[in-house]
Amino acid sequence: MNERRHGFLVPVAKPENLAMAQGGAPFSFYDLKPDTGSFLHEVVAGLSQPQKALSPKYFYDERGCALFEAICELPEYYPTRTEMAMMRAHGHEMARRLGHDCALIEYGSGSGRKTRELIARLKPAVYVPIDIAAAQLKVFAGEMAARFPAVHIVAVCADYSRALELPEIARFDAHRRIVYFPGSTIGNFTVAEARQFLRQACRLARAGGAMLVGVDLKKDERILHAAYNDAQGVTAAFNLNLLTRINRELGANFDLAAFRHHAFYNDGAGRIEMHLVSLKDQQVTLGGRDIRFRADETIHTENSYKYSVAEFQELARSAGFDPEHCWVDSQRLFAIHHLVAPAATTLA
Repeated sequence: MNERRHGFLVPVAKPENLAMAQGGAPFSFYDLKPDTGSFLHEVVAGLSQPQKALSPKYFYDERGCALFEAICELPEYYPTRTEMAMMRAHGHEMARRLGHDCALIEYGSGSGRKTRELIARLKPAVYVPIDIAAAQLKVFAGEMAARFPAVHIVAVCADYSRALELPEIARFDAHRRIVYFPGSTIGNFTVAEARQFLRQACRLARAGGAMLVGVDLKKDERILHAAYNDAQGVTAAFNLNLLTRINRELGANFDLAAFRHHAFYNDGAGRIEMHLVSLKDQQVTLGGRDIRFRADETIHTENSYKYSVAEFQELARSAGFDPEHCWVDSQRLFAIHHLVAPAATTLA
């Protein structure tokens, strides 16, 4: 789903100037987001496959972020409220295990509602939120800088599914590195991609560092179906907004009325799949190319893999981590795993 590239990313602006322009407490901001050409290339490539597909990382334009926040408040959508309750109940124990004065590096910070709970207890020296949604990240980093003035904040707008070298990395050398990946976003990766992502996280954490990662558990299919097919249609709007973004930013001519949202649990693969279904034979123009759709043909927009505790711990071991502890809610809906990067690693 996501191309892997190794190398270094170079900041394109002076972060101090960007930070001071936001007002309030200072923080660093680096815009390393891929350019529109990369977006166009990936969309054309995805829609040229036998099973048309788009990466879920492109859901998060300004409207997509707002719609996702609305999804998190829906009665059917259990992950956010369950994880929040777990953070409140076990946050002090998590902080004790992770250690104060660390460097906290978060993949996909979003609105950071769970992060506030963790930072209040963890009291890190450095916090590095990484997210692809630049506008939301700037606002969030400014709020966090004002709320936690003793924490040095380095906000990085980037595609975290790709290997990257963090700006100001030397600032972190004196601190234990903790990689934080809340929500159930690890489920957006295939199992092979998740293993590679965890390997990258293990390298980033360095020997003796750790990772705290949220994982959605396998459960009754009816609960899963309701969570991704809410009665208010917010998830459908979120899915269809991806086509709106492609129209706006890439000059395509998708007719949103000619597509519908479809989400289902694929039991054999152990994942929820989200698709956009073409309601008729049609043709869309994008990047100077004509892309044809048959009636009932789909665009696969997202996977959300579900794991048992044992399955995810085995996956983490295969990526180089030692599973240290796991918190599970009383209804067994969600898990938060504490993984430790061993003192000596031989990862290839």
